[in-house]
Amino acid sequence: MFKFVFCFFSAFSMASPALLMRVVASAYSVAEKAATVVRNVMSSGDLGIVEKAGPNDLQTKADRLVQMSICASLARKFPKVTIIGEEELPTDDVTEDLIEDGHCEEILKKPCPAQYTGIKEEELVIWVDPLDGTKEYTEGLLDHVTVLIGIAYGGKAIAGVINQPYYNYEAGANAVLGRTIWGVLGMGAFGFQLTEAPAGKHIIVTTRSHSSALVNECITALNPDHVIRVGGAGNKIIQLIEGKASAYVFASPGCKKWDTCAPEAILHAVGGKITDICGNSFQYNKEVKHMNSAGVLATLRNYDYYASRIPNTVKESLVP
Repeated sequence: MFKFVFCFFSAFSMASPALLMRVVASAYSVAEKAATVVRNVMSSGDLGIVEKAGPNDLQTKADRLVQMSICASLARKFPKVTIIGEEELPTDDVTEDLIEDGHCEEILKKPCPAQYTGIKEEELVIWVDPLDGTKEYTEGLLDHVTVLIGIAYGGKAIAGVINQPYYNYEAGANAVLGRTIWGVLGMGAFGFQLTEAPAGKHIIVTTRSHSSALVNECITALNPDHVIRVGGAGNKIIQLIEGKASAYVFASPGCKKWDTCAPEAILHAVGGKITDICGNSFQYNKEVKHMNSAGVLATLRNYDYYASRIPNTVKESLVP
């Protein structure tokens, strides 16, 4: 994985009490634009696939175009914000057809949580995964794919946008294709129906394409009733908040900050919890290392139950 950092400065850009809500409202529209790009690349028949670090670490034309679209669109509106994206891309000018300058009016109508009204642009860090679940995208597992835009302040994920470009894609020609989920700490999360997993059932969602002996050892120790193996961190968090799984467990390095920032903000906004396997919180300041080297443990409810059952041998293998 690589980084792509936009950090522009403008003497004319001023913070306002509604800055966070303006960023989220813009990120919502930018994510919807990104979804259109993702679908257009797929329908073109030319995915432009390249391997970055092996056959399970791919990049497509959609990854490249979406990152350029998101980063350039948000940097144009919020020039002092630091934006960190997954892909290493050339710094050539982005074509105007990739720029989205709109915003979601419904988000702007909502009051900003009091604790965030004084935020300045230069205090925000935006983490972008332009196409979470790239391998699944190349294999036609389109319901696994998400676009992730996470917003951090003081090193914490405080707001996030997750777009599913292919939500409802199997529901027929008349179905509305795609949806956008968003959330802000202190306000809640929107765009989906919050549902808890069946009581008394231990349903684990984990990696589809990055399994290992350690990952499987950890899952076995939890004595699950069922294991769901899917692609994409964003997709796994959606499994939690829609009640399809009770815990997201990934006992391995591999996830990066752009994978977890947006999902973390949305999960925390509805009362869930996410940490590494050892119980440490993730940090999202601009200087932090990008790798979540001690894996991921996330739940909507009953976090302590799952955390208490992680074997010490697994924790010792994943010391951050």
